[in-house]
Amino acid sequence: MNAIIRAAVMTVLCAGLAACNAPRGAGFQSEVLAARDTPVVEVDGAPVYDFSVFSVTRNSLPVLQAWPSNNTERLPWIANQAQPQSSIITAGDTLSITIWDAEENSLLTAPGQRVAQLQNVTVGTDGRIFLPFVGTMRVSGMAPDTARTRIQEMLVDTVPSAQVQLRVEPGRANTANLVAGVRAPGVYPLPDRNVSLLTLIATGGGVNDTLPNPQVRLFRGNRSYGIGLNRLFDDPALDTVVQGGDRVLIEPEERYFLSLGATTAESLHVFPKDQVTALDALAIVGGVNDLRANPQAILILREYPASATVQGPVSAAGPPQERVVFTIDLTTADGLFSAGKFQVQNGDLVYATESPLGAAATVIGLASATLRLTN
Repeated sequence: MNAIIRAAVMTVLCAGLAACNAPRGAGFQSEVLAARDTPVVEVDGAPVYDFSVFSVTRNSLPVLQAWPSNNTERLPWIANQAQPQSSIITAGDTLSITIWDAEENSLLTAPGQRVAQLQNVTVGTDGRIFLPFVGTMRVSGMAPDTARTRIQEMLVDTVPSAQVQLRVEPGRANTANLVAGVRAPGVYPLPDRNVSLLTLIATGGGVNDTLPNPQVRLFRGNRSYGIGLNRLFDDPALDTVVQGGDRVLIEPEERYFLSLGATTAESLHVFPKDQVTALDALAIVGGVNDLRANPQAILILREYPASATVQGPVSAAGPPQERVVFTIDLTTADGLFSAGKFQVQNGDLVYATESPLGAAATVIGLASATLRLTN
C-alpha cells in the first residue's frame, strides 16, 4: 500500500514539474519585461537598456499622450462654408441661349418667327462667348442669372424688345470626379456652388460596404486633404463644399494594431474608427482569456522613431527610448479609466501576459486526476 502511495506522490510531483515547464501561449509579465534590467550596451560607461516601461495611470497619462504619434500622418481638412445656391459659369461650359424678339423686322429671326436659338455655345478658355450683332463678351465667373441679364443688356441696342433665357451645361471645370471607393465612380456635374461632399458621395451611390473605416481623400489643385468618413457624419460642419475640378478618393483604413498572447483573438486588426483606445482594442480582440490571462499585466508594445526620443528626465517632449512598453492593470478603477483614454497607435502590439495561476491550475488538475486514478 505504501508503494502505491509513494508512486502516486511521485506522479503528482512529476506532473507538477511537467506543468510548470509545459508550453504556454504567452509569457509571464516578469519574462517579457526581464530584459529591462539587463543593459544591452554601455555608452560612456553608463548602461543603456533595451526599452522603457511605463504604467498607464491617471498621473502618467498627460505625459504619455503628449508624445509624438505613430499614427499615419493626418492630412488637413476644410470646414464647410456655405455658398450661394447658383452655379458659376466657367471656361468649357456649354450655354443654350434663347432670345425672344417681338420686333416685326428682327435681325435675329426669320420672317414670322419670334425666337432665336443659339445652341451649344461653348465658353472659351478666355471665359468669353460670341453673340451675333454683339461680338464677344465675358461670362466666366458670372452666375447664370447674371449672365442672362448681361446678354440681354448687350442686345438692347440691336434688339430693343429682346428677352433672354439661358441654360448652362457644366463643363469639366464645373464637375467633380469620384475616383474610387463608391458604387458608381465617375465625373459628376455640380448644379450649384453649394454641393456638399456627402451629397456628391450619395450621388455616386454611396461608399462601398467592403471598405473598413473609410477614409476620404480630397484633391484640390496641388493640395490634398483627408478625413475619416465617420467624422463627416458626426459633425456637419466638416461636410465641406465641393468645387469644380475636385477629385475625391475613398479608401480603406490603413492603420492597424496586433493582438498576441492570452487574448481571445491573436490577429491583425484594422482601426474601425479614427481613434482607438486601449479598452477599445481589448473589446475589438474579444477581451482576454479568462483562464490564462493576467488582467493586472496587459502590455502595449510600441516603437517610436529615433527622432522622437528625448534624452534626460522623462517629459511630455518625447519618450526616452525608441522601444516603450506600457503596462495596464485592468483590476483597478484607475487602470480601467486610464485604459479608456490611452490611445492605441498604428503598429502597436497589444499583449496579454500569462497568469501564474494558470500553471497552478494545471498542476492541481493533474494532481486531482492522479489521485482519482490511485483511489
